[in-house]
Amino acid sequence: MSAYFEELDYRQTPIGDLSLRRRRELSLDVDVFEIKLGDEFLMSSLFTASEIALADLGLSTLPKDGGDVLVGGLGLGYTAQAVLTHTAVSSLVVVETLDAVIDWHTSGLLPLGPELVKDTRCRFVHGDFFALAASAEGFDPQEPSRKFDAILVDIDHSPDFLLDPQNAAFYKPDGLNKLKKHLRAGGVFGLWSNDLPDDAFTALLASVFEQATAEKVTFKNPLQNNDFVQTVYLARMPTEPHGSE
Repeated sequence: MSAYFEELDYRQTPIGDLSLRRRRELSLDVDVFEIKLGDEFLMSSLFTASEIALADLGLSTLPKDGGDVLVGGLGLGYTAQAVLTHTAVSSLVVVETLDAVIDWHTSGLLPLGPELVKDTRCRFVHGDFFALAASAEGFDPQEPSRKFDAILVDIDHSPDFLLDPQNAAFYKPDGLNKLKKHLRAGGVFGLWSNDLPDDAFTALLASVFEQATAEKVTFKNPLQNNDFVQTVYLARMPTEPHGSE
């Protein structure tokens, strides 16, 4: 049995003190990996259903002849891992603003790190997702202005509960219209939220994209023995004739 508790790393970052810890959850007999920002929990390996659903729902209509996917926010790696289970995915770029999180994966400190690193389709990019989304050059420094079939984002707690106030512009019409420029025709934007569906935000997405939905993801909290509901927003670009991007 592993130790009951261990702080694996601690870093000071521009948005606060970041820590990675592993603890033994005795009631379930499992190791739990957690990332905290200050006193706030960012993510836990005990609750990953909606992070996986972000990938599965977002990629459900990916072209069968291969798709290029961008994930904003590496975290514990569950969305990236779920993306790579889709055989239609030909490439995955994961943008992460905190270099510590990338280090934890590349060094093998996090359980999913070795699997992600060895998959030749997957590449990590250290950068500010929101700044890159607003730029003309986009997300891939190796291929400026590159477009993707899906952009899946799990960074802020919700469109109204942000890790950094500077992220707010992304969730406005101008920010979403800038993001659209990095999607191919028929492409999908997926967004994770810790909150229940927000009709106003779904309507905003529908006004920017061709269509938008808010999908509830329900899972059981094994510590409290009750159900918990989070949200995956999905918005789709219009389909255009081939070559008309």
